[in-house]
Amino acid sequence: MSSKHWLVACLVCFIGPTAAHAQTAPGSMVNPDSYRGLAADRRAHLVGDTLTVVVTETAQASASANTDASSGVQLGANTQTYRASHNYGVGLSGSDAGQGRTSRVGMLQAQLTVRVVDLEGDGMLRIRGEQTVVVNGEKQQFALTGLVRAEDISATNVIVSNRISEAKIEFTGQGDVSESQRRSILYRITRWLHLI
Repeated sequence: MSSKHWLVACLVCFIGPTAAHAQTAPGSMVNPDSYRGLAADRRAHLVGDTLTVVVTETAQASASANTDASSGVQLGANTQTYRASHNYGVGLSGSDAGQGRTSRVGMLQAQLTVRVVDLEGDGMLRIRGEQTVVVNGEKQQFALTGLVRAEDISATNVIVSNRISEAKIEFTGQGDVSESQRRSILYRITRWLHLI
C-alpha cells in the first residue's frame, strides 16, 4: 500500500465521523431538515413557506326541457232512411306543450398568497390564506384552503387554482352594495308560504 493511499484512508476515517457529528450537533449552523442549497429553487416545501395562487375559476351549467303532448277523441254516427242518409260526428282534441330552460354562469379571477400550514403523510402541502380588501366601506373577503402537490408548483413559486385538491374558495362581501342585493323579509316570508 502506497503512502498516498494510506494518507487518503486516514483522512476518510478522521473526517467522516467528524462531518456526521457536525450535522447533528446542537450548535451546528446548518439544520439538515430545512437546509436549501444556494442554487435550489424557491418553491414552497415546508410549513411556514408562502405560495402564490392564481385563481381562475369558471363554472357554467345549463338545463332545458321540452314537453309536447296531444290527444284526440272522435265519435261518429251514421243514419240512413229510404229517402236520405245522415252522418253525425263529434270530436274532441287537445294538445299541451311546455318549454323550460335554466342556466347559470360564475367566474372568479384573483391572486392570493397563501401559507403552508401542514405537511401530509403523502408529501402533499396543506395551504391556507385569507385576504380582506375594503373599498369605500365595502368589505370584501377572500379565503382559500386546499392540498397541493410539490411538483405542481412552478419554479416561480406559483400554482393555478385548478391544480389544488380539496380546494375551498370563498369570496364574500359586506357593505351597502351587498345589503342592497338581499331580499326583504316580507319577500322571503311570502316566498316561504308559496304565495308568490
